[in-house]
Amino acid sequence: MSIAVTSVSKFYKTQKALNNVSFFAEKGQIIGFLGPNGAGKSTMMKILTGFIKPNSGTVLVDDIDVLQSPLKAQKQIGYLPEHNPLYADMYVREYLQFQAAIFKVDKSQIEICINKVGLTLEAGKKINQLSKGYQQRVGLAAAILHNPKVLILDEPTTGLDPNQLVEIRSLIKELGKDKTVLFSTHIMQEVEAVCDSVIIIKKGELIIDKPLAELQNNKQQIIKVIFNVTVNESLIQRLDYLVASKKMDRATWQLTFNSEQDMRAKIFDFAQKNDFKVLELSSENKTLESLFTELTKN
Repeated sequence: MSIAVTSVSKFYKTQKALNNVSFFAEKGQIIGFLGPNGAGKSTMMKILTGFIKPNSGTVLVDDIDVLQSPLKAQKQIGYLPEHNPLYADMYVREYLQFQAAIFKVDKSQIEICINKVGLTLEAGKKINQLSKGYQQRVGLAAAILHNPKVLILDEPTTGLDPNQLVEIRSLIKELGKDKTVLFSTHIMQEVEAVCDSVIIIKKGELIIDKPLAELQNNKQQIIKVIFNVTVNESLIQRLDYLVASKKMDRATWQLTFNSEQDMRAKIFDFAQKNDFKVLELSSENKTLESLFTELTKN
């Protein structure tokens, strides 16, 4: 097991940052680590990297107890924080040589990592001359210099343009072939493009830990409908397969159904049966983004 987090809790005085969180990850998994601001994601990442200690629980990285042997565990962890801490006045290769000396890594690894993250043509430049996308590549190169088994990436695509997003996404997928990657982001499309599984936390508690494919196979569909008259909720509740309803205004409803059938035809039949008309109808499958919003609101 590359990552094993068991019953981890963390409190800052009376504030609950994490409450009894447990999850596990195998080698070769890319995990989307999601949650609203203040959910506890950064706290969990700092605990995983040994930067802070939890109040209770255990954390293993590559079967090493992070709390008992933090330095030993850190040798198996590559970490790219949200605010990439680069020395902007250093040259790319110079910076990586500096990082290699800290980790006591053979200097031959520098060129291997430069190659792997696509920095070959930029390695002779100063870091402050690079675009945000290439600076992220420098951070990734530094994170994998010591060939860690686990990569922890905190918002690695923030501030990138669409082309840079595609490049970094491809790089993360490549790195995930032989490492475990814990990938924190607010961009749901990135999770759907890159990750194998999803963890969602809210107010310090784990609320989802499932394979992405399982979440994407959700049968639920959301339909927005505008009727020509006001329709009472008691009547709306008679619709088959309805799991949630939200009144948007006098005659507009957002309806969520759990069915493989296209429920738009059923809504037309429902309107006709009850002597009113459908003025507008739109449908969408339940996306990861809509699921995230539903689970984390309030």
